[in-house]
Amino acid sequence: MNLFEAILLGIIQGFSEFLPISSTGHLTIAGKLLNLVPENHPESWTSFIAVIQLGTMAAVLVYFAKDIFLIVKDFLTENLIHRKKFSEQSMNSRMGWLVIIGTIPVVIIGFAFKDIIEGALTKNLYVIAFSLIGLAIILALAEKLASFKKDLNDISINDSLLIGIAQTFALIPGSSRSGTTITGGLFLGLKRDVAARFSFLLSIPAVLASGLFELIHSLHYLTADMALNLVVATVVSGISGYIAIDFLLKYLKKHTTFLFVYYRIAAGIFIIVLLLTNIIKP
Repeated sequence: MNLFEAILLGIIQGFSEFLPISSTGHLTIAGKLLNLVPENHPESWTSFIAVIQLGTMAAVLVYFAKDIFLIVKDFLTENLIHRKKFSEQSMNSRMGWLVIIGTIPVVIIGFAFKDIIEGALTKNLYVIAFSLIGLAIILALAEKLASFKKDLNDISINDSLLIGIAQTFALIPGSSRSGTTITGGLFLGLKRDVAARFSFLLSIPAVLASGLFELIHSLHYLTADMALNLVVATVVSGISGYIAIDFLLKYLKKHTTFLFVYYRIAAGIFIIVLLLTNIIKP
């Protein structure tokens, strides 16, 4: 891997992590097209990806730093120091509960199906291609049926649980964490930008936990000669991730998600064509 490829992968990771287009799918196809996934030691590629995800983790923490601080402060104050009923708590404190409740499904499913999730089938490009197309169709349906009435303070416990269940489908490569949760939010009547904001807040515990777990698990596969490329790709992924978050929240205030619907379908078809023409292997 050269420096240009490291920068390219950082950009792909940053943008595809937060836009509803699937980071796993884009990094997998990029790695195979650039011949960066060694067949004998694929662990080194997995380790590389685990490390550069630290950049996108940093991006969401920095972008929502104020929100996170207020949520944690009010949650601790109103639940441990000056206890209040849930209905009497501030929006920030209730948001803390909503994020916790919404995270439960992905934790349960993640542990229950850990072997399947980490298996070879889930890295298969056919799975990724059809997942890209499948969620695009569901997202389009959500756009047609959504009422777009709910703001952030209208999200209920049931809403957070259902969006959390939607997040579990992001465990299928090609689905996209933001894609599944935004789709779930739209079906429940959230405004587009509200669905995206809640999606990002909900992603924080899961992204941090899975990212750190993967990093610790992958450390012994990293080598000293990867250091520069790792640092560059991680920094670039953080910068591009921050830009992607800001872009999506502003974009969805005035536009539909159909741009991403069309892109996902095109990307899925593109991968299938590459596979059928034997340009890349599954």
